[in-house]
Amino acid sequence: MFEVEPDESKRPQARPAPVGKRFRAFDPHQVLLLPPSLDDWLPEGHLARFVADLVDEVLDLSPVLADYTEKRGYPPYDPRLMVRLLIYGYTTGVRSSRAIERRCVDDVAFRFLAADQAPDFRSIARFRRRHLDALADLFLQSLHLAQKLGMVKMGRVALDGTKLEANASKHKAMSYGRLIDKEERVEAEIAALEATAAALLADAESTDANEDRLYGVDGKDVDLPAELDRREKRLARLQAARAQIEAEAADKARRHAKDKERRRQQRAGESDEQAVADAGEKAAAKARPKPKAQANFTDPDSRIMKNSDGAYIQAYNAQAVVDEQHQVITAADVTTNPSDALNYTTMLDQSTANTGTHPKQALVDAGYCSETNLEAARERQLACGTDTFMATGRLGHDEQVPPAPRGRIPKDATLKERMARKLRTKPGRKAYSRRKAIVEPVFGQIMTCQNGRQLLLRGEDGARGEWRLLTACHNFRKIFRHTGAAGLAAALA
Repeated sequence: MFEVEPDESKRPQARPAPVGKRFRAFDPHQVLLLPPSLDDWLPEGHLARFVADLVDEVLDLSPVLADYTEKRGYPPYDPRLMVRLLIYGYTTGVRSSRAIERRCVDDVAFRFLAADQAPDFRSIARFRRRHLDALADLFLQSLHLAQKLGMVKMGRVALDGTKLEANASKHKAMSYGRLIDKEERVEAEIAALEATAAALLADAESTDANEDRLYGVDGKDVDLPAELDRREKRLARLQAARAQIEAEAADKARRHAKDKERRRQQRAGESDEQAVADAGEKAAAKARPKPKAQANFTDPDSRIMKNSDGAYIQAYNAQAVVDEQHQVITAADVTTNPSDALNYTTMLDQSTANTGTHPKQALVDAGYCSETNLEAARERQLACGTDTFMATGRLGHDEQVPPAPRGRIPKDATLKERMARKLRTKPGRKAYSRRKAIVEPVFGQIMTCQNGRQLLLRGEDGARGEWRLLTACHNFRKIFRHTGAAGLAAALA
């Protein structure tokens, strides 16, 4: 064997001796000599500071304060505190009352806005429900503030709708045909239970023996009335759902008949409102719901609708008009009709009423295209100068709009053909290409940044109020981005 010198590099190296390094002071049990300042918790230019200034200095909360008319009782939380939390929560996607309660403990921004108080979730939920109308009116205040800052030009607006999931499962809905069958079965069960109860009461001498036979030796005589009461309540819900579907069918038939009669009178050069009303009532009396028409027991106002992904959900149809300049929403509403076609005139009228100005151009997609809306678009252009670009059909993926044919428009061309030709011109294609860039990002921001895909409140009024609060917070976020580091006060000065 050969002798090998040991490898010095493989010998274990000794750890360097520690030095007297100085670290920053850290004492978890240090008692604060002075109370902490909430103003030191957040950096300058934070969204929470903007919300605090907005609520304290700009917004008019008199409709909320006017609701407090009783001096007795335990003092409630300051409305400014609650409005601060709701606006910041709906702006950042924290909308649940329980989530807001947790954030008032865990999140610095929420603690700053609540002045280190922590309202419980019941107080937050009650405040939102009690003052929902006043909170929904914050949308108008947000729009007027954006106008004051020069963020709304009304040169070009885009109208579109999106489906918002209702706070109800589609599996809690029942079709009209199934309702009739279920109602008959429950009525038969109630009749059988009532007959059993009547027989028990009629035969007083054998009541105990009958009860022992029906309920057992240890059974109670309250079992049958409770079962009867449960079925009667179930029957009442079924009957209410059936009446709702029948009323909706009658209302739909009434509106269709009235519209048909008005068009007939226009063609004949007549005007008889009584005939229009009579035609509507006659059609309503004959209307019968379709067997597949449905009603939901959790949220009767919501409807099963098809969303953009092609899935059927229990939803509301949310509408919005968006200004091109800064993507500020100028009109917002919620309907229970899956179709967008009924909202063209009402939404543009609402936008004009909110801003006091008619837009120069209105861009709408094919969902609004109908003979009635095309006629309304022509009348709107003649009356107030709003030039509408309305798609007459949907394009496939990556499909380009073909150029307009040369030559004059045929005299016998329909309104739809004229609109289709208008969109194929260079100005038409240039204008309509801006539609997606104006309105689609707004819906995307509300769905993602504000967690607004699903509504928390039930009923059409609740859905409308919550959607308007979401759109108000969207506008506030745009104002926050617009004012920048200078702050709201400097921008308004």
